[in-house]
Order: sequence, then structure tokens, then C-alpha cells
Amino acid sequence: MDTVQAIIQQQIEAGTFLQSVQQGQQHVQQADAVNYGEEEEYEDEEGTYKGKRSNTLPIWGNQVTMNLNTLVLENIRESYYYKNNLVEIDSFQTLVEQIFYQVKHLEPWEKGTRRLQGMTGMCGGVRGVGAGGVVSSAYCLLYRLFNLRITRKQLISMLNSRQSVYIRGIGFMYIRYTQPPADLWYWLEPYLDDDSEIDPRSGGGDLMSFGQMVRLMINKLDWYGTLFPRIPVPIQKEIDEKFAERKKQQLMEEEEWQEGEGLEKEDEEAKVLPKVSKCKHHLRHHHCRKHRKNCPAKAKRLHAEKVQREMKKNLEEK
Repeated sequence: MDTVQAIIQQQIEAGTFLQSVQQGQQHVQQADAVNYGEEEEYEDEEGTYKGKRSNTLPIWGNQVTMNLNTLVLENIRESYYYKNNLVEIDSFQTLVEQIFYQVKHLEPWEKGTRRLQGMTGMCGGVRGVGAGGVVSSAYCLLYRLFNLRITRKQLISMLNSRQSVYIRGIGFMYIRYTQPPADLWYWLEPYLDDDSEIDPRSGGGDLMSFGQMVRLMINKLDWYGTLFPRIPVPIQKEIDEKFAERKKQQLMEEEEWQEGEGLEKEDEEAKVLPKVSKCKHHLRHHHCRKHRKNCPAKAKRLHAEKVQREMKKNLEEK
């Protein structure tokens, strides 16, 4: 009998063998939790559990330029703020603090610094700087976050930040510039009903909800004088179909709401009833399978009651 078998035999006689096995299983489970703790559970659109998403975000398109316009990129690299402040920052939290203090809009250029008239010939601007003007701190920080290769959890924390609307805004811009087009709906759809407001324009004057801003990012390429990466036509068609299905679902839910509350079609109050497709609690936890499954409970209950009434009515008619 070798040494290992002798130890096992002693544990069996002492009645401690099972306890040792259980402790070993606990260590394995803890090790698995450490290994997979950086991944996120996810579901498909029907709520079916599909597995885990890696905490490492994919990068779509150009791995160096972040799919930015060449003029914008050159101005970022030549920016005093980027070269002398941001390049030395390697902490995600420090960059978020910089967004909180430095970012006041989401345009690529600071207001009044880009002059398009008279920029001809050699005056067109060496290395693109003259024609571009002063690049905004928002785009400098966006590009630094890209070079830092932030994680999925860090990006989600930006999207749900309560410190500044511009932290959230740059999070959405990061998605639009870097994430695969096939994943855009997964990222942005939960925020289509977000009524929190933001003003992306330099100097103000373009106040909109986050839901409106997200729709612009999905449906439009132009973004205040620059362009987002193009979405392939097949994926854009799928997104348009999902928008149509979503609108149809919202109309059905509003009808169920009105029926459940006993309101007449002529009642003006029915027009301002809150949408039940996504509540604010759901928006903050749209990556959590528990909240995706349970929200909104009232709409589901009303739908189930409607189905039961229809079944009962059909049985009575028969």
C-alpha cells in the first residue's frame, strides 16, 4: 500500500474522509468562481439562458484608429491635452474622473475653433491640425479609453453612471465606434426608452433624451460633423425589423394597459400613461438575467389575464 492509499485508509477509519472530499469540492468551486467571475451571464431575446460573455470586449474594425475620421484622429494625437495629460493615465477610474471634470459636450471639436473658410492650398493645415481646430476633450478621452482597452464591466459601469450624463454619453459613443455592428442592438436596445436628458452639442441647444440619442446613433451616420462607422446593410435591415417588432409590441402593451385600467379610447389620460416595456429599474440592470426575466411584471400579468378571458369566452361560445 502506497502513502496516498494509507492516508485515505486512515481518514476512512477516522470518519474524516467525506469531510476532506467536501472541502476539496469547495476549493474547486471557489477557484471556478475566481476564473469565471470576470464573465457575465446573458440570455437571448426570448429569455433563454445561453452561457457567459467574456469580460474582454471585442474591437471591431481598425485596431489602431478606433474607426475615427483621419482628421479627428490626427488632431487627437497632436492635442496638448492628450499628449501631456492623458497618455500618462493608465487607470480607468482616473479617466472617468477626467470625464466628470473636463467633458461638457460630445462634439469632436470645441465650439468656434474649427474654421472651414479660407482653408485652401498650403493653408489647409499641416497634418490636418489647422483645418480641424481644437479637438474636444470628449474625443481625446474616448480615444484614450480605447487604447486602455476597457472591459465589459467597466463599460457597463459607464452606461449606468449617476455621476455625469457625459460619462454615460461617452460610454454609448465607445460602443458605436468599437463594438461589432451585430452587437449594437444588444447594447443599445435597453436604453431606447431612457428619458434621462443630455445635451451633446458644444455650447448647448440640442437637448434630447438618452433614448433619442441612442436612436440617432443606430439610424444615422453623421455625428456633429464627423461620421460613425457604417453598419453593414444586412445588419441594418435586421435592426430596422427589430424596431418594427418593438413598436408593434409596445402598441399591444399599451392596449393591454388601457384595457386593464378600464380606460376608454376617448380618455386623454390614456395617451400619457407610462410605457411598460422597460422600467427604470430594468434599464439599470439590463445585463442581469433576473431582472430581464421579471420585468415588467404588470404587463405580463395583464397579458395572461387577457388570454384567460379570451379562452373563457371561446369556451362559452362553444
